[in-house]
Amino acid sequence: MASNISFSTKDKLNFFSNFGTMLSAGIPILETMEALMEGSKGNQAKIFTAIREDLIQGKHLYEAMANFPKAFDLVTVNIIKASEEAGTLETTLKDIRIEIKKDMEFNDRVKSALTYPIIIFSVFLGVLTMILVVVVPKISTVFLRMKATLPLPTKILIFISQALLTYTIPILVGIALLIIGTVFLYRAQKKYVLGFLFSLPLVEKLIKEIDLTRFSRSMYLLLTSGITINSALELCEHVVMRRDIGRAVVHAKEVILSGKKLSEGFIEQKNIFSSIMIKIIEAGEKTGTLDKSMQEISEYLDYEVSNTLKTLTTLLEPLMLVFIGIMVGGMMLAIIAPIYGLIGNLGH
Repeated sequence: MASNISFSTKDKLNFFSNFGTMLSAGIPILETMEALMEGSKGNQAKIFTAIREDLIQGKHLYEAMANFPKAFDLVTVNIIKASEEAGTLETTLKDIRIEIKKDMEFNDRVKSALTYPIIIFSVFLGVLTMILVVVVPKISTVFLRMKATLPLPTKILIFISQALLTYTIPILVGIALLIIGTVFLYRAQKKYVLGFLFSLPLVEKLIKEIDLTRFSRSMYLLLTSGITINSALELCEHVVMRRDIGRAVVHAKEVILSGKKLSEGFIEQKNIFSSIMIKIIEAGEKTGTLDKSMQEISEYLDYEVSNTLKTLTTLLEPLMLVFIGIMVGGMMLAIIAPIYGLIGNLGH
């Protein structure tokens, strides 16, 4: 089904870049789609073929794109619709390409910040498994032969090691079922799971800044393409991840509908929108450049997210190293302490 076909961010960037370049060169839209179809594979080929068929039938580009909600989100579809109606498709495609590139760079920074902790944790799991599967069984055999009195930590370590070696398949099946259950729970109760994760102390601030960056960036694109502020706010309600920010956007839309300014709606939600955001929006409303104000806010918040990521990474790295050091050191102590005890007994 078309609704299930998705686009990677890189594929989306290539599509809008090539599409915009060809249209700017004066190539008709149908010929552009035919050129893009050449060499395309998988989902790309399916999307390009379906869009070309819709265009041949006389449909608009945004109508063709709307059939692929997982490839083209509501914001993108509405921006394309407004630009087609205004005759500014080439310019809009360039703006979309720039924003997708910024979004890719933004996501890359988030991934880079998470890479180090993930690698460290993976190494820790590898070391832990090696100790439990290779080291502990050999040491435990010696302890049993010498009938040594073992401390509780050593007994726990030996019990876990024996369980891993004796019930390897059931444990692997249990882990697989746990992963599947976690994925199922996430899909079934996504809002609640994300709500819990986003409320964690270290994550809360970062997710808020990411949401506000996406919101302001989407608002800039929508307003620039000529979409009314009410429609733009309605679309941006679905861009954010945190429910409280989504409710704040809905409230801002209601304030606009009552005849007030956007900045007034934001002032009533100071726990969500910072003073600097409100001041920039007020300035944009006074000068009639609200779209540019949203662009400035997105760039400012982008910088703030980078700083928050650096701070979190700086804090997380030593914390993880200390945690791993304590765990590995504790396991080694649980192994070495009985050995020293045996050596002491031999001395007597």
